[in-house]
Amino acid sequence: MYNLAIIGGGPAGYVAAECAGAKGLKVVLFEKRELGGVCLNEGCIPTKTLLYSAKMYDHASGSKKYGVTASDVAYEYKKIVDRKTKVVRKLVAGIKMKMEACNVEVVRGEAYIASGTQEYVTINCDGQAYEAEKLLVCTGSEAFVPPIPGVEGNGAVITNRELLSMTEAPASLVVIGGGVIGMEFASLYNSLGVPVTVVEMLPEILGGMDKEASEMLRGIYAKRGVKFCLQCRVTRIEGSTVFFTDAEGCELQVEGEKILMSVGRRAVLKGYGLENISVEAERGIKVNECMQTSMPNVYAAGDVTGFSMLAHTASREAEVAVNNILGIDDRMEYNAIPGVVYTNPEVSSVGLTEEQALLNGIEYRLCKIPMTYSGRFVAENEGVTGLCKVLVSKDDKVLGVHILGNSGSEFICAAAMAISNGLTVGQLRRTVFPHPTASEIIREALI
Repeated sequence: MYNLAIIGGGPAGYVAAECAGAKGLKVVLFEKRELGGVCLNEGCIPTKTLLYSAKMYDHASGSKKYGVTASDVAYEYKKIVDRKTKVVRKLVAGIKMKMEACNVEVVRGEAYIASGTQEYVTINCDGQAYEAEKLLVCTGSEAFVPPIPGVEGNGAVITNRELLSMTEAPASLVVIGGGVIGMEFASLYNSLGVPVTVVEMLPEILGGMDKEASEMLRGIYAKRGVKFCLQCRVTRIEGSTVFFTDAEGCELQVEGEKILMSVGRRAVLKGYGLENISVEAERGIKVNECMQTSMPNVYAAGDVTGFSMLAHTASREAEVAVNNILGIDDRMEYNAIPGVVYTNPEVSSVGLTEEQALLNGIEYRLCKIPMTYSGRFVAENEGVTGLCKVLVSKDDKVLGVHILGNSGSEFICAAAMAISNGLTVGQLRRTVFPHPTASEIIREALI
């Protein structure tokens, strides 16, 4: 009998296994593919590795702005992909070492929940039964492919999984969906000289993020040659041609060698026997703030909850679940979850946007300055302006911070800490930021 069984070895599952194992629990972790889940193998890490190579290519191609002349600048896509594969393998190996160090039993195979009571749960995997007092479901999410006519069986239509496995860059790319995943791939291939068209149903890209920053980012990429078709609904796909209607109802079309479907992700709820235990689920498994389901000894964390589909959210949810399993009072809070779009430049955001504040009738004052108020930013970003916005509440607390500019992802956590701890502008102003750093922009914006 195990103390804890975990289904899914992604950012929720392996973090939970490490935490529980380190605390002395007897843990079994089931993973049917590779440890690390979608994030490490098909998402966050491989995408960012490719994007970093593209950024290096951008830097080399534009080095003359910095007084450096580079000739015969070129890239080899296969070598870029090979490096991506090497990085992923190294990190997967690191997780395996963590599991061994914490005495976690890792079972490679497809787990299926056979039965469950409030005393224990039985899980079958490759003909063997495993019993555990507690169960943590971390089955993650998958790319949602809408039932658009012409998608099924069309080799031109791919998701991020297939795109990441390609050893050659496509000759041209149509991206359906201008969200985070869509814009990151648009950024990648635009840097590498691939013609890219983004078809988005909403009036602006990056729908959930700050509208002004999103509009500025779109303007930057439009100048670089990316074509944007906003407020456009895809009606059908024929071969490598995407047909869509615009806001006026006119039918238009665009062609690409590959068509990336990136309209969102959905929780993976089928195939694991969840119907055999008493857990409620709609778009995801319903949990309380302790990550506990409607069945007291069953918990869920990560994308399978269908709420905040981010790797770092999943890891924190896993910690909350394990702490409560151990009898430690811990609650999940979502008011300060950072979000980053790893384009070039990056968009980093945490807390309320202006649009959310207005929608919910929350009064705020806005502090806004260009990133060029940071000396470090000016030194490293020739000809780029950027943006830093801070929303402040009536009682002078930080509500949200939104940054358009490189390296924002590395210090957005400072804003997250300010929001989660309810810091006032005065308290944040009294914090000493190192100089010169781009992070000083948050303090500068609050003058």
